[in-house]
This record gives sequence, C-alpha cells and structure tokens, in this order.
Amino acid sequence: MPAPFFFGYGSLVNRQTHTYGQARPARLAGWRRAWVHTALRPVAFLSVVPCADTTLDGLIAEVPDADWAALDEREFAYERLPAGGAVRHDLDPLTDIAFYAVPENSRQHATAQHPILLSYLDVVLQGYHQIFGVQGVADFIATTDGWDAPILNDRANPRYPRHQRLSASETAWVDQHLAELQVQVMADPEP
Repeated sequence: MPAPFFFGYGSLVNRQTHTYGQARPARLAGWRRAWVHTALRPVAFLSVVPCADTTLDGLIAEVPDADWAALDEREFAYERLPAGGAVRHDLDPLTDIAFYAVPENSRQHATAQHPILLSYLDVVLQGYHQIFGVQGVADFIATTDGWDAPILNDRANPRYPRHQRLSASETAWVDQHLAELQVQVMADPEP
C-alpha cells in the first residue's frame, strides 16, 4: 500500500513552510477556498467549502510514516477529510489522500477582530507564484471567497508562525493584487 498524502491549498503550497516529501502539484475538484474564522484561532485563515463548479490547484505531499499526528496538530482547527477521487494527481491510483476543512458549524466570517494576517497571505501567494506562476496567483484569487474580510498588515512584526521574507518585487505584486481587490488593509496596532 502506498504512503498516504495530503492535499494543501493554502500555506502548504509554499514548500518553505514544511519539509513534507514528494510535494507535487495536484488539483482538488468540487471545492472552493474561503477565508474563515473559528473560535479556535484568533485570526482568519483559509478553508474549503463544497462547490461543484470549482477545481483548486494545490500541492500533495507524503505524510511521513503515515503518522498524521504532526500534520493534524498543525491543522488543529480543521477536520481531516478523505479526498477519494476528488484529487487529480500523478501517483498510484490507490494512494490515500486527505485534505483539511473547517466544519461548517464552526465557520464564521472574518472580522476586524479576527482579520486575515498579511504575513499569512504573503506566504500563500508566494507559494502559488513559485509553483503555478502569475496565472496560479490569479486563479487562487478567483477561486477564493471572502475578500471582503479585513487584512491586518503585520509585515513589520509577522504574527504568522511560518512567515517568509518576500522580495521587494513579491511585496509589490501582492500589494497590487490587494489594491485591485479593493480590500481593507488595517494598520497593525502592535508594530
């Protein structure tokens, strides 16, 4: 039996945020990303919600020794779901693949009290750009709901634990996308 894999559709696409092996592009059909908040975390983060008309680009990677504990801990506000045939990949067809989603009864909208961290969004967009290029970033934005949520500019003092340094050009194009989306970017009260 082949080792199990997980499908990542947010920060896990950025290979600099993890050391999971055999990471490679894949696609998840029937789901759409959304910015959500739960009582388990102080800020908003990405989840997926069912959507028959959407297919998401992401990465699959091996779960070392089939030990889900570390990944479950990283994704503690989520529920691990079997992907079944929803993930298109180049692995053995018998490969067990799972993904994480916030349960519907736990999902809430992001608010000024529970905003999206810019340091988190930077990591996600950097990963999509590195793996899928400019079109991948555009597709990420188009297949993600909740851009009306406020974004907290914490770049000077990143709160996201796996934040990455962006180059000046990466920072500029992230900021350009946010301007085009007309999102509300809030100053960090704790610079």
